[in-house]
Amino acid sequence: MSVRSRRLLVPALVLCVGSVSGCSLGQLELRGGSVTAESAAVIKLSPAGAGKAIEPNVPIVVEAQAGRLTQVLLSGPDGPVPGTLSGDGQTWTAEPGALSFASKYSLTATAVDRSGLASDISSSLTTVAPSGFLGMLMSPRDGATVGVGLPVTLTLDHQLSTDTAKAAFEKTLTVTVAGVAPPGSWHWNSDSRVTFRPKDFWPGNSTVKVTASTKGVHLSQGLWGDQDHSFSFTTADSMISYVDMQTDQMTVTRNGDTIKVIPITTGKPGFETRSGIKVIENKELTRVMDAATGGTDPLDPEYYRLEVQFAMRLTDSGEFLHAAPWSIAHQGKENVSHGCTGMSLADAQWMYENSRIGDVVEYTGSARPMESSNGIGLWNISWSRWKAGSALAGSTRIATGGSDAQRNLDHSVKY
Repeated sequence: MSVRSRRLLVPALVLCVGSVSGCSLGQLELRGGSVTAESAAVIKLSPAGAGKAIEPNVPIVVEAQAGRLTQVLLSGPDGPVPGTLSGDGQTWTAEPGALSFASKYSLTATAVDRSGLASDISSSLTTVAPSGFLGMLMSPRDGATVGVGLPVTLTLDHQLSTDTAKAAFEKTLTVTVAGVAPPGSWHWNSDSRVTFRPKDFWPGNSTVKVTASTKGVHLSQGLWGDQDHSFSFTTADSMISYVDMQTDQMTVTRNGDTIKVIPITTGKPGFETRSGIKVIENKELTRVMDAATGGTDPLDPEYYRLEVQFAMRLTDSGEFLHAAPWSIAHQGKENVSHGCTGMSLADAQWMYENSRIGDVVEYTGSARPMESSNGIGLWNISWSRWKAGSALAGSTRIATGGSDAQRNLDHSVKY
């Protein structure tokens, strides 16, 4: 940084003592020079220009001490950087996010003191040059409408292998829910995949927005965020169905009200359907089901291969809701399937037409538990264990109605 102080030049003075008509022996003269006055204004730049490269999201502030700024110009590869001058003229702050990576910026500034004497500075800044940038895929897709049981999943294109890197990334994340916001937490499934869920389910008929403010954030050695990411989705009616495998009935609710009770059949002994909370992963009008995919030998009496209608997948291992017209005599009475939930053709069609990906189906009545990794099984993880999957030990940001309503929620988390 270089500093120049502008000075006020005062001409040579002649002081006379005694007669007003002229100088006598009592005359005192100052000749052969000038008196220099220095400005009291001092200009400071933060961060200082000298030294190592700076992060692009570090606030650039120019401050005038014992004076006010009259001119500030910060220029880079894309021209002047916008900024804001305070009302008292003492500080100028560059617009957040205006700096780029691997770039050099020059700064000049002028300030005046109370006497009108001016000081100015010139300096330069250089931003860091990363070796890699973080990208990500977001689910649900932007603009989607989903059931209340579908979590938010971010899949990263780089591994964040340390708790420090995971925490740095989590700090950039905000989940905003229009309406009443439930407590929620992120949970690391791997070094490149992190999932957010509310404590219970999303509220029905709400808009959820997820932002990752990663631009200029240092995540790990050489890895930075080069842009911010955001997406939003809406939840449909809260459709939660309850399957009782002892009574062989499925009670379907919408926004808390029972709208249909369907006779069903589930897995027979040796092929028991899992108890637990499941989420509809996808829907297929028709699907060929082959027992060989589950390891059943084609010569086994239990082997089957058939086409079913109105199939809705609940687990990766192969549990579906679907039409099973061949078992109508057993539906509502006993369990005769190989693990799927069968119902009449008419009931299956109704269920298919009134369900969407992300709707919840909760099963009770068997001793076989639902695995948390078997499809969208995260709702079977206890809330305390889910919270322990965050790298932050708290402060996942959830808001209602927009940024003005943001609030921090305590999650006490570590995975």
